[in-house]
Amino acid sequence: MSKVIVHSLFSEFDIDLFKGGKHYRLYEKFGSHITTVDGVKGTYFAVWAPSAKSVSVIGDFNFWIEGEHQLNVRWDESGIWEGFIPGVGKGSVYKYKIHSHNNDIKTEKADPYARRCEHPPKTASVVWEDSYNWEDAKWMKKRKKNNAIDAPFSVYEVHLGSWKRRVEEDRSLSYTELADELVAYVKEMNFTHVELMPIMEYPYDPSWGYQLTGYFAPTSRFGYPEEFKLLVDKLHQNDIGILLDWVPSHFPEDAHGLGFFDGSCLYEHPDKRKGYHPDWKSLIFNYGRNEVKSFLISNAIFWLDQYHADGLRVDAVASMLFLDYSREEGEWEPNMYGGRENLEAITFMKELNEEVYKSFPDVQTIAEESTSFPMVSKPTFIGGLGFGMKWMMGWMHDTLQYFAKEPIYRKHHQDDLTFSMTYAFTENFMLPLSHDEVVYGKKSIIGRMPGDEWQQFANLRLLYSYMFTHPGTNLLFMGAEFGQREEWNFQSSLDWHLLQYNYHSGIKHLITDLNLLYKTYPALYEKQFSGDGFEWISYDDHENSVLAYIRKGNKKKDSLVIACNFTPVPRNSYRIGLPNKGKLVQLFNSDSKSYGGTGDFDVSKTLIEDKDWHYRSYSAEINIPPLGAIVFKIE
Repeated sequence: MSKVIVHSLFSEFDIDLFKGGKHYRLYEKFGSHITTVDGVKGTYFAVWAPSAKSVSVIGDFNFWIEGEHQLNVRWDESGIWEGFIPGVGKGSVYKYKIHSHNNDIKTEKADPYARRCEHPPKTASVVWEDSYNWEDAKWMKKRKKNNAIDAPFSVYEVHLGSWKRRVEEDRSLSYTELADELVAYVKEMNFTHVELMPIMEYPYDPSWGYQLTGYFAPTSRFGYPEEFKLLVDKLHQNDIGILLDWVPSHFPEDAHGLGFFDGSCLYEHPDKRKGYHPDWKSLIFNYGRNEVKSFLISNAIFWLDQYHADGLRVDAVASMLFLDYSREEGEWEPNMYGGRENLEAITFMKELNEEVYKSFPDVQTIAEESTSFPMVSKPTFIGGLGFGMKWMMGWMHDTLQYFAKEPIYRKHHQDDLTFSMTYAFTENFMLPLSHDEVVYGKKSIIGRMPGDEWQQFANLRLLYSYMFTHPGTNLLFMGAEFGQREEWNFQSSLDWHLLQYNYHSGIKHLITDLNLLYKTYPALYEKQFSGDGFEWISYDDHENSVLAYIRKGNKKKDSLVIACNFTPVPRNSYRIGLPNKGKLVQLFNSDSKSYGGTGDFDVSKTLIEDKDWHYRSYSAEINIPPLGAIVFKIE
């Protein structure tokens, strides 16, 4: 006989919103919630399973016996099963045993809304509540300014399991240890934000966290939920924002996960042409189902609300946008207008961004989107998808392809570098050198650079200097900031021992200074998404492989002049046209000795002359170092 007391957290309004796809705080209702009913303490459970004939909570409190605690189905045809179980409290381990109307199928599922999960490979959910006291009020009060699109945004992308490991214990750092060591490192490096590869619970380590089963639970691999809150809190207390990778594009078929949840295609689209991902052997959400839409948007809001995240980097947006993504002819069905766009997914993304920015105007959503789909980072009211930023995959591809070439051939490929400026201001672009670029035989970033050791590191310094002075925000994957030579391995720590060598420590010093330069000079961020913030001086000197350009802020006096030499031949007495008289004052030189360069081309000041050049009334002669970049301000 059931020992479940009839109880509900849902009002009729909640149900209407849920059915209409407009309930964006479902985590306050679904899942397990410790509460008191009629003076008795216990836990309220609620789960959506409309195809179920019965739903039981099984766990360590009833010896995992089905039927001991059978939930009650609501009368309103919402498909919600709920009830209060006395005596069940924090730390109790449970699943839902679902008996389906469909051919008497039984499934045993983890709670989709669980706040904590067992440590993999175990798969059950854990009743949890925490009373964490946040101490980041100062950051939260000013983060709208820190997270704005006209603020510096230099992102350090991190995989928590392999950033640094305790070798002697063969383990990753805990959330608590990361709150000390990662925070201190990111602060030292002058990054403005950290982006974490998915920290929501996932069963399979080689997926790097991109196949989720616990959407509302920080992975238990590194500690408790409140310990993850401590990590976020410490980042904020040190003026560092935190972005979370978020995966609404697909989910795995693991037996305890969302797939075939109640014996039916509940979360996934029932048509395999829309519901199965051939690349990742995973299931695709049914974006046209209102309750699924509410689940996903509630999940996005959850991490912003409960964990104070400063933004979400939305994974694999291109796979959501197009019905023919990774499919051959005949394997997909056109939309109602005969096109390839997934109209339901597009509507979902617009509603997601509208709700995020309505509730949290001080955060950013960032799309990992690799196609030319228009207006990804434009507001929905003018027809855009509503994201705050979009990854500039074209820049990444063209730039890495260019730098892999021997310098003698680069004069034939200068358009690989200049092409990005033809579309740089069509979106709010973030320039990514992400984890995807240092795996699966692509080599590390330094491993792509041609030449001897000196040239490889000079090329790397030049690449980063060009990246940080190019319009847009920046993202750098861990290890790239000190020239990690090996490809990234999710099972191993970064090669921190390399920092004992001058070239590697020089790259680390360079990134630290580039971040400081970016944060200090408004010309590099105030108009980073506007054509008003950029002006070519020279883009067509193919023979010398030189680029020169101006970055502009809101004030004319803030303008910076950048010159890059993409060959190992010094460009001495190289004349560039300039907008006004005065002196060029060097702010940064990638060839400085402290970075591992020659140190032979450091000049503190250069006089600007009354001499026409590059269609300008003034000009100056500068010495551009081999495989180097220099940044000047005009005094």
